[in-house]
Amino acid sequence: MPSRHPDEMGYGHVVKSYVTRTYGGLPRYLVLNGGRFLGPRWWHTTRFTRHLIDDAAAITDKELEALLGYEWRSRLTAGWLIGVDRRERFRARIGDLLLASEVCYSGSAYCFALARLGTHADAEILTAYLDRYLPRADLHYDQPAALGALLRLDSLLGTRHADRFTEPDGLWGLWIEGVGRLGYPGHTPAELLHWTNLHCEFANGWTRP
Repeated sequence: MPSRHPDEMGYGHVVKSYVTRTYGGLPRYLVLNGGRFLGPRWWHTTRFTRHLIDDAAAITDKELEALLGYEWRSRLTAGWLIGVDRRERFRARIGDLLLASEVCYSGSAYCFALARLGTHADAEILTAYLDRYLPRADLHYDQPAALGALLRLDSLLGTRHADRFTEPDGLWGLWIEGVGRLGYPGHTPAELLHWTNLHCEFANGWTRP
């Protein structure tokens, strides 16, 4: 999927308006990626979350498409805005981007969005991603975020899609072992579910359930 600057689509304003707006000297995309808004002592949380809610409701579909067609900072921000507003019509689009895994960091935002959308269709996308990328123990992409999102959906939907990945000698354990040899830290499924729940429950506090 080729990248296009929003200027080429007539939406040159979207990066400044939605992606690089600053809070405490930090651009929005960096706050989202690092999870600083989850910290109770960050002074800018109220302003940050209020603006995020407002922007998620106000941004148009065409503006979101302009962000999704650009680089990782824009795609990450778009994923969060889609997730906060639960824009189901973007499910297929973010699913395609997640499976393509073209750029860094943005995949975690797609996983957040799918966890927020919360349907069996979202679980299928996450399962397809893990089927494709867990066998690649040489790649540390968004496998942790995808498993955390799938575990949350299993808990909400009463399904067990993640079981075959997390069972003894399953793909998750083999992947953790492989990327561990590359120097990446390991995460238990319980830790990943907890982290996903933190993001989604916090978002539930910003928006209507």
